[in-house]
Amino acid sequence: DINPRRESDGGFLLHSTIQPPACRRDNPARSDRQQASGSMMESMSHFQIALLRGINVGKAKRVAMADLRKLVEGLGYGNVSTLLNSGNVVFTTPRAAAGNAAAKIEKAIAEEIGVGCRVIVISATELAAAIAENPLVDLADKHSRLMVGVLAESVDLTKLKLLSKQNWAPEVLAIGTRSLYYWLPGGINDSKLATAIARSLGNGITTRNWATMLKLRELTK
Repeated sequence: DINPRRESDGGFLLHSTIQPPACRRDNPARSDRQQASGSMMESMSHFQIALLRGINVGKAKRVAMADLRKLVEGLGYGNVSTLLNSGNVVFTTPRAAAGNAAAKIEKAIAEEIGVGCRVIVISATELAAAIAENPLVDLADKHSRLMVGVLAESVDLTKLKLLSKQNWAPEVLAIGTRSLYYWLPGGINDSKLATAIARSLGNGITTRNWATMLKLRELTK
């Protein structure tokens, strides 16, 4: 058996029985991704992304994307588009609509659609940073099983300290600045790690797979 190790790299707390290639300091691919991301951040900064938690799963909390787009536009936001059916909204914020976008959208969904769900909003710059700092990207051979958890409050990452000390092999957990990353080679449905994260953070986190994160970045360009 291989003893689990905790490794630190670039501000990450990583727990794994192996060293992911993307975590190595001499990894040129990771460096190239970070440089490319940095060059795009300024042009993307006016976009925001609203991530709805727990909608359209089974028959509960159904929200049509057409209704969601109309609702967000009605709040004064511009360039509104949605991605997939899981509640991903890209938009721009004019000065007249400044304020807490997450609270506004969350309240409007409850009042106009009748669905209660947590909404977490990040800027396009924050999205690009979350993508650039993912230390597990070279470890994953299936983007649908590489998960990115976006937190409402970065302080909640402290709740994961205990989880980071446990051995989740073959699953891997890494903690970033505002996001956490977890590789689930067997999928999310029977994942003990995913269950433990959900139990620790409750509705303070919403999760998207790596493929969705990359598609959202494209919408902000």
